[in-house]
Amino acid sequence: MRTLSLLKGMPVYNADGQHVGEVCDLGISEQGYIKCLLLKANKLFSKIFRLPIDQVESYGEHGIVLKKETTLVKFKTNEEEHTLYHSKPLVRKLAISNSGDQLGLLEDVYFQEEVGTIVGYELTDGFFTDIIEGKKIVQTTVPPKFGKDAIIVAVNQMRGGVSYDEMSKLPK
Repeated sequence: MRTLSLLKGMPVYNADGQHVGEVCDLGISEQGYIKCLLLKANKLFSKIFRLPIDQVESYGEHGIVLKKETTLVKFKTNEEEHTLYHSKPLVRKLAISNSGDQLGLLEDVYFQEEVGTIVGYELTDGFFTDIIEGKKIVQTTVPPKFGKDAIIVAVNQMRGGVSYDEMSKLPK
């Protein structure tokens, strides 16, 4: 399982060992799957390229290796795709539960790198709350709904690695 914060800045190499760029963002489909990695190429003028997730041979601790015959395509905004930072950005967008409760602001996504399935979202309630209570992790198997102003997610929340329920207890 990976997050963009772990991948951001990680070098990417082609099958011949040539450095082709560094990861700078993720492309997320409307159905909630990671479709591609965005790479910043080390050219004279920095360009961003789209790397489909199925073209990655392996994810290492210190780099990513591409499959043979992989060609990078220049990144263009896609109406059916969000990114965390570049096009239709999701970072710092309000996350609300499917019951309408405010969960926090999106900070990062957890995903299975082999298939691109998002399994959770890291949320923040602000600097001081994050220090005192830890960031929230919302685990989900249901794709989110991306809106203009918010992201709606099904919830199974964790704070500091411990699952909790935000509903008040029923009276006896």
